[in-house]
Amino acid sequence: MATENKPVVVMNGPNLNLLGLREPAIYGSSTMADVEDLCRKKAAEHGLSVEFFQSNSEGALVDRIHVAREAASAIVINAGAYGHTSVALHDALRASELPVIEVHISNGTRRESFRHHSYVTSVAVGLIKGLGIFGYGAALDFLAQRD
Repeated sequence: MATENKPVVVMNGPNLNLLGLREPAIYGSSTMADVEDLCRKKAAEHGLSVEFFQSNSEGALVDRIHVAREAASAIVINAGAYGHTSVALHDALRASELPVIEVHISNGTRRESFRHHSYVTSVAVGLIKGLGIFGYGAALDFLAQRD
């Protein structure tokens, strides 16, 4: 179970700062602010705290995972395109030794073939995709009840 004294870090990778603007037919009209509001409400329901981080830079994401290793109880990550390309994110998440939930707003397996593989999946305890921004809430629900 995620603990109240250490937050769950909700991380988002490249182009997710454009939610609500970028390809709304695929990603919906919700914004990153909507994701953060949803997560704050869901975390409060479970007595959890959350911190948010978004970067278009692979190195910045790796650095934030390193900080989370000591300062967080779990990571919810939508690595965006880096999920399909980044061994560095895979290695950082593995080294964190934290429970990781991978979230994707769209169902990549119904899209281009390069989106069918994720380097994050093999280090995640769970994978949620295709539920829109509600996947973030589902991730927090899971972490709150996880033994």
